[in-house]
Amino acid sequence: MNDYDIWFSLVKLSPKIKLKLINDFNNTQQIWYYGVHNKKTEYFNNTLINVLTCAWNDKEIDNVRRNLETNEIKSIQYYEDEYPQKLKNYDDAPYTLFYKGNIMPLNEGFNISVVGSRKYSNYGKDVTKIICSDLCASKVNIISGMAKGIDTFAHVSCLENDGYTCAVLGAGLDVIYPKENSKLFNEIVQKGAVISEFLPGTPPYAYNFPQRNRIISALGDIIIVIEAGEKSGSLITANLALEQGKDVMAVPGSIFSFESKGTNKLIKDGAFPLTSSNDIFDLLGIEIETKKNTTVRALNSKLNEKIYSIISDSPLHINDIIKITSIDIKQLYEVLFEMQIKNEVLCLSGNYYVRVNDKI
Repeated sequence: MNDYDIWFSLVKLSPKIKLKLINDFNNTQQIWYYGVHNKKTEYFNNTLINVLTCAWNDKEIDNVRRNLETNEIKSIQYYEDEYPQKLKNYDDAPYTLFYKGNIMPLNEGFNISVVGSRKYSNYGKDVTKIICSDLCASKVNIISGMAKGIDTFAHVSCLENDGYTCAVLGAGLDVIYPKENSKLFNEIVQKGAVISEFLPGTPPYAYNFPQRNRIISALGDIIIVIEAGEKSGSLITANLALEQGKDVMAVPGSIFSFESKGTNKLIKDGAFPLTSSNDIFDLLGIEIETKKNTTVRALNSKLNEKIYSIISDSPLHINDIIKITSIDIKQLYEVLFEMQIKNEVLCLSGNYYVRVNDKI
């Protein structure tokens, strides 16, 4: 990253205007030459010349360079081949992306963006883990925002299943937010990538996150919303995805759950309902039907009957279900998830389950 690229990152202009300047002048040195050095008014108005000129600060450029070196932060510019191709489809893509880790897999295979509420339920947590586990098994990349709640579970599940995950941050890469995700941040750097359009040292201002959400949605082939309240930031991501022409999937939830109000509304407004991992693969056009999958589904169907027979109107804790059935907890979560989707059981606070309706 040369001094002109650093200077251009410091310029206070929107991503759209920056990309237009790049398309007009090919590189940042040319923009500096005509806008700052020669101040060509036939190319730039006085306001734009002033903005470009004020951004050139030798001390600040040196500070950014040292910060990048000290924190081992890499950068990639819009015109480079390694720049995420899916981002290049949009005229508001950031000119520079700062990153740590390996960004190359973002240009390989499918990417799924998974977002959801910070105020998650056990249902949302379980669904996230199951979906991400299945996606990783099929070598599908997981994109999220490393926020508390659903984002964190998406990244963790991906790492636990040896998948590739990318976290898009709303602050500089030397400002880990939330702080309790420091360990997760480092694990993602080792096995995936963390990226940001914000310069090192940028705090996690509230207005940064709606801006970064467009990158989360742009990188994904499909955007999945696990849980979302009526005013959740995840709905911003979903709306941005729709504006970008992306498919949006939402996990249906109980009408009594506040964190499912947003996802249920998305489905009502036309989002694809996500009732199993197969729904994702069908939308991607990936054939995953195997003998093993058929066997697993048949087994899950039998387990469904067994679990349903022991759950009643009285809340039963998941630990008690495990003791009675002796079922592996991962498989149990998968079956309980399917049963919740079918409205057979309901997950209550504290990981208790009750029967919802009688089978006919």
